[in-house]
Amino acid sequence: MKLIYNTDATPKQMGYGQTLLFALQQLLAILAATILVPMIVNPAEMTVSAALFGAGVGTLVYQLFTKFRSPVFLGSSFAFLSSMGAAFAGAVTAALGFLGLIIGAILAGLVYVGLALVVKFVGSGWVDKLMPAAIIGPTVAIIGLSLAGNAVSDSLGGAGGVFPNAEVGYKGLIYLVIALITLFTVIICSVNNRKMIKLIPFVIGIAVGYVIASILTVIGNAADVDTLKIINFDAFKNMDWKPDFSFLHAFKGFKDMNAAYFGTIAVAYIPVAFVVFAEHIADHKNLSSIIDRDLISDPGLDKTLLGDGVGSMVGAFFGGCPNTTYGESIGCVAISGNASVWTITCTAVMAIIASFITPFVTLLSTIPSCVMGGVCFALYGFIAVSGLKMLQKVDLGDNKNLFTVSSILIAGVGGLSLTFAFDNGQITLTSVACALILGIVVRLIVSSKFFNKEDAASDETVAVSADKEDKE
Repeated sequence: MKLIYNTDATPKQMGYGQTLLFALQQLLAILAATILVPMIVNPAEMTVSAALFGAGVGTLVYQLFTKFRSPVFLGSSFAFLSSMGAAFAGAVTAALGFLGLIIGAILAGLVYVGLALVVKFVGSGWVDKLMPAAIIGPTVAIIGLSLAGNAVSDSLGGAGGVFPNAEVGYKGLIYLVIALITLFTVIICSVNNRKMIKLIPFVIGIAVGYVIASILTVIGNAADVDTLKIINFDAFKNMDWKPDFSFLHAFKGFKDMNAAYFGTIAVAYIPVAFVVFAEHIADHKNLSSIIDRDLISDPGLDKTLLGDGVGSMVGAFFGGCPNTTYGESIGCVAISGNASVWTITCTAVMAIIASFITPFVTLLSTIPSCVMGGVCFALYGFIAVSGLKMLQKVDLGDNKNLFTVSSILIAGVGGLSLTFAFDNGQITLTSVACALILGIVVRLIVSSKFFNKEDAASDETVAVSADKEDKE
């Protein structure tokens, strides 16, 4: 897709008012996942406002390390869900749990720093050799496809795909209709010839979906019909008027810290950091194909790793959640055609400011899952398609590539994931990580000299024959 605004586009070029609108769209795109993580881990202790603040600050840190050359937003990482859960589960007090969140993020961030140093002194050429397009392409596709179930589930409001003659069934059908209206609105705006409409398809789509859901909810409340009550406006009655930052509680947990708990945190966080490292590369390769500039080389993998690692530490310090590069943000860049780093930076600042504006945060949190589900149909779908586009230049007639790609796709689509449980925690390899690891192993096997002796001998024979012909 041709970009309307490239990475170096400034607010003056885009228009200051429009830049704020573009930033709001990015914020809406990453919102659901960013605020969902603390709600899943420990809704009684962690707040969405703090997570939003941490994501904003973490993104600014990333931009500083990458010298404002990479249009990526960092948000709460789902990969660390079990790690964060272990921090609270193994803690004797909530304060120690918050301390565990910060220590875990620091340990994971240090893994990134270590990898960045390796890249700095060794170079990033090994990345392309270890993970060529035949591996990265299907892995990126799997990132999108692995999220497909979430988009469908959200679109149905968790009611399932069967619509019986019962209230919950009809409500699920209403959810689906709202999701499809949102999706169709996004599609129509994206293919519209008007530049401004084409640039903000998600803002318009979410607004249309929210208005329809609000109307149905008002009717449902007036007629006392639960089926039509889509939005829970009661959330405005119980608003937290300020972010509750992690470090405010963590410092109280030092007195309860011991070696056993530190070991639990280390086992829970460090291995996951290596898994997210692979997704970091896949996301940046995907974005590189969109903006037509290799981010692994410019600004450099060492800088993106440092930005992601330190950004995760900062994000957890404030919000408890380690951050990661967001596929939703990348999809938004691709579909809207706006890759301006200024837009991402403005989004980060907007997230920080919004975390203190409780009514605004509450309003965003009341966006129905079906509306976000409709949006995610487009976002996750585009991530999958972006991965498949990387395979266009891969020769699938070559069995080395064919088996590499097919292994990754089957493992990823099939949902292959592994969980290793220990006395003091557990390590979970997601389907994306398992698919990527399997793809690398298959590639190493089919490319090894042991299995290609005949080809090497044949090549040597041809070279000798050619040399003889030249001499004659």
